Amino acid sequence: MAPAKLMRAIEGLSALAHDGRLSVFRLLVRHGENGLAAGDIARKLDVLPNTLSTNLAVLSNAGLVQSRREGRSIIYTPDFDRMAELLAYLVEDCCNGDIAVCAPLAAVTSRACC
Repeated sequence: MAPAKLMRAIEGLSALAHDGRLSVFRLLVRHGENGLAAGDIARKLDVLPNTLSTNLAVLSNAGLVQSRREGRSIIYTPDFDRMAELLAYLVEDCCNGDIAVCAPLAAVTSRACC
């Protein structure tokens, strides 16, 4: 049986390996902790509500998005801890510890945030 970290990585990557789900996730990442209501996501991405619902369920089951109720709306946000865990898994053995080789990767991740 595969280690738990590997299984969680596969689950997260599988959830993101779909153009619709990846678009939803990237949109939510752009909106950060404020998140977006499901209706706003559907409008911004021009997707049908039932398709969006399925995509959000897959992302939620993979632990990549969270939801909270605000009045009559469900607000979706990315789970940044889970995202960080997935990214860390992907690079944890990067370049066998050679900092010179890994430096460009560190530069990319620092540019990506804020």
